[in-house]
Amino acid sequence: MERRRFLQTSLAGLPFVAGGQMQAPADPTGKGFKVRAGEGRLHGHMKLLGVNANILDLKVSGKDTNGGLAIFEQTSLSPGRGTPLHVHFKQDEVFYVLDGEYYFQVGEERYSLKTGESIFLPRQVPHAWTQVSKTGRMMVTLQPAGKLEEFFVTLAALKADPTPQEIARIFAANEMKVVGPPLKIN
Repeated sequence: MERRRFLQTSLAGLPFVAGGQMQAPADPTGKGFKVRAGEGRLHGHMKLLGVNANILDLKVSGKDTNGGLAIFEQTSLSPGRGTPLHVHFKQDEVFYVLDGEYYFQVGEERYSLKTGESIFLPRQVPHAWTQVSKTGRMMVTLQPAGKLEEFFVTLAALKADPTPQEIARIFAANEMKVVGPPLKIN
């Protein structure tokens, strides 16, 4: 079979392989949007306080994609700090380091990431990251979007550092679970 014909036939069958249905467009109006550098869509800058002081700018909301994906830009301001070891039950994550250096744990494996590198974190696998450099920035993509946007909105609204019990409750309310302490840099 000719390569072009093979590709056309294969691509034509994709809706049936994916369950027989094409997904509805995210925005029924078919309009795109632009988010400027240094800005966040819908929520502005979401500033997290305390030991993990970060700024999160939502670039693409789950509301924009019918829950298909969400994208955040994270500016990290807390060297030596990061997330506790946790699990996302329903989302895969991809981190792309725009600037700086980070240390990640995914399952039992550990990775050092620098500017220009990326890492895939599969759902249901415990993971954590810690900022190594003085400052840093990462682009974080979640698929499907899940409730991480609501998680960050909740954290940004806190007036004081949450207790470990409050953190566990906030994680659980957003389809995640803390399963260990923050990752220490070796």
